[in-house]
Amino acid sequence: MKYSKILFIGDSITESGRFDDTMGIGNGYVHKVVEKLGLPLDNVLNRGLGGDQIVDLAKRWEQDVLAERPDLLSISIGVNDVWRQLDSPEMNQISHEQFKKTYVELLEKTLGELNPSIVLMEPTIIGEDPESEGNKRLKEYVQAVREAAEQFECSYVPLHGAFIKQLRGKVLTPLTTDGVHMNERGDELMAVEWVKATRHLF
Repeated sequence: MKYSKILFIGDSITESGRFDDTMGIGNGYVHKVVEKLGLPLDNVLNRGLGGDQIVDLAKRWEQDVLAERPDLLSISIGVNDVWRQLDSPEMNQISHEQFKKTYVELLEKTLGELNPSIVLMEPTIIGEDPESEGNKRLKEYVQAVREAAEQFECSYVPLHGAFIKQLRGKVLTPLTTDGVHMNERGDELMAVEWVKATRHLF
């Protein structure tokens, strides 16, 4: 096994039942990636936490990432940074500039202390209409992740593009349970894209 510790961090899309799973992996895309690659469960950590925005990741980065010292780190964040603008406009909002600044700081801190392979995942979708307000706003956050991946030469999973392509196709089967959280088909799409984008790492 090339990697002794693979750590997935993110929001509820990553968390996906991990607290109810004795192995702590959950039943979402992380579980499907583990299955597809035949990864030993002892080598995989899921550190997804529902509701997290980029600033929440920053608060727990020391404990949940740096202290764990993964040699492969996968980051999925951004949906809540936009969704909160729509469902909780009274909250302090995270602009795409602040999002990118915080993201870059986390990557700099990680690469300053560790030397992991890093996988950056685009935020997925907000609503199953490609032209929804959430998906329009998400574009700047997707771009921020893409630019960070280029800057730090990270592996990159183009999830938003993959989801929008599916939504623009003629298949009417939903990808989510509520426009944000994945159903099995959505998790499968995430896992397939993750494996495709990281083939060179394994």
